[in-house]
Amino acid sequence: MYSTLKNLLRSNSEIDDKTLDKICSFFSVIKTKRNQLLLNFDQVSKHYYFINKGCVRLFTTSKDGSEYSRYFAFEGSFVTALPSFIDQKPAEEYLQTIQNSELLCISRVDFYSLVNEIPQFAKLYTGILELGFIVAQKRIYGFQGFDALEKVKWVIKDQPQLLLRVSNKIVASYLGMSPSTLSRIKSKL
Repeated sequence: MYSTLKNLLRSNSEIDDKTLDKICSFFSVIKTKRNQLLLNFDQVSKHYYFINKGCVRLFTTSKDGSEYSRYFAFEGSFVTALPSFIDQKPAEEYLQTIQNSELLCISRVDFYSLVNEIPQFAKLYTGILELGFIVAQKRIYGFQGFDALEKVKWVIKDQPQLLLRVSNKIVASYLGMSPSTLSRIKSKL
């Protein structure tokens, strides 16, 4: 149940089994259904999730009800509505599983307790923040000036799991195009 999390921690720094067990003791296992909301818009994020199995996305909606996906997390990664988790203000996005998922959940209080008490966990958190920043910047700067074909090629190169595991409708909302445009482009590649 905790082996993927333990492997991630081991890959980031030297850590003994006792410390690994202590970290894992703060996480609880949650099994979710496809399309289950973990966090609603305007709700304050009080949990961080580690994905053992499945996929989670962050998304917003427009006034007309259209969805815009912002981020996807797959096995072996952490996810939350980070701005809300950090500043404890209402989230401006939803957090949703898009596949049946198995998650490890930790409360905000316990998460920051581990960050403050265990240097290896603090290092992991720094890595999460840095990776999140880099992915966001690559997407923002990469998409500026990209046409639809270039966006799809970017996803194939940088985030291939999206096209393999996520519906065209949701991927299209991430790329800023219609599902029919995405299907047409995919058929030509």
